[in-house]
Amino acid sequence: MDSRNVSSWRRLVVAGFFATLTIAGLSWDTAEARAPARPEARAPVRSGARASARHAKHARTARKHVIHGPGYNPPYSAIVVDRSSGQVLHDEHADEPRHPASLTKIMTLYLLFEQLEAGKLRLDTPLPVSAFAAQQNPTKLGLRPNQTLLVEDAIKGLVTKSANDAAVTVGEALAGSEPEFAQLMTQKAHALGMTNTTYMNASGLPAEEQWTTARDQALLGRAIQDRFPDYYRYFSTLSFRYRGREMRNHNALLGQVEGVDGIKTGYTEASGYNLTVSVRRNDKHLVAVVLGGKSNAKRDARMRELIAQFLPAPATLRTAPTVVKPAGRSAAFAGTKRSAPESARR
Repeated sequence: MDSRNVSSWRRLVVAGFFATLTIAGLSWDTAEARAPARPEARAPVRSGARASARHAKHARTARKHVIHGPGYNPPYSAIVVDRSSGQVLHDEHADEPRHPASLTKIMTLYLLFEQLEAGKLRLDTPLPVSAFAAQQNPTKLGLRPNQTLLVEDAIKGLVTKSANDAAVTVGEALAGSEPEFAQLMTQKAHALGMTNTTYMNASGLPAEEQWTTARDQALLGRAIQDRFPDYYRYFSTLSFRYRGREMRNHNALLGQVEGVDGIKTGYTEASGYNLTVSVRRNDKHLVAVVLGGKSNAKRDARMRELIAQFLPAPATLRTAPTVVKPAGRSAAFAGTKRSAPESARR
């Protein structure tokens, strides 16, 4: 991107955001996530004036998210799927609506991986950070307005720190504004068969109308592995150093439970403690989801129970079709100056 255009884009976005931040509060909800009229492939970073106008309109329709009391117990649901056969081995309220929290970032990364695979972005592409992105609630990398974030650092920040400022930076770079990116996320979810999922933002921060189900999240966990077998390996990153700070992966099962290779945790007050996990052991492969855990420890303990109970059951020979076929492994890293993690090159 031409540096003069980036500078102009930033100034316009900053002006729009300072006018709306006090209105938007913690949640950026809209009444409906509609599919965009244009195709999903679009050039990274739209004009600042249009992005600023979209954010202003989005802020005017924002509503505060519901704050639950200290005795609130988010509803629980879970599912375990044999990735080899596609068979559902365990289903507990798997089709009931739940808030995804930071499991949302799996879809944010799915769309980012698409742009990398298509050659529209590279791992060393700098993404401009807006004032809106920088002022997201923790957890975050501590990005500042007008700096840039490399794509690969954004990926690592999302899979380890679950950085909300990095998620918004990615969304704005791919769609011009976070609301429009949420529309793309919802469109992609429905195209994958996640018909009970609606996204309202790129991060998973509280939004009343941001919904998913355990079954949909298991489908996404399988789809992102099928479509991006190389980029998926970022989810196994145990820690990430950014500007002198070491950030450990929030998924405590990585490195602790044999065979766990990802993928993502999540928490908000309304969602409870969420976790999607992929585990491979002895040529067997499960994808499991727990939503609505009472704490990190209880959620992780429940996931360990599910893995121990159902891992012996899956078939070793894959009979289920891939959710999404990869577009081409050899092209995934074409033209990149920075390399993929070591595990991705094996």
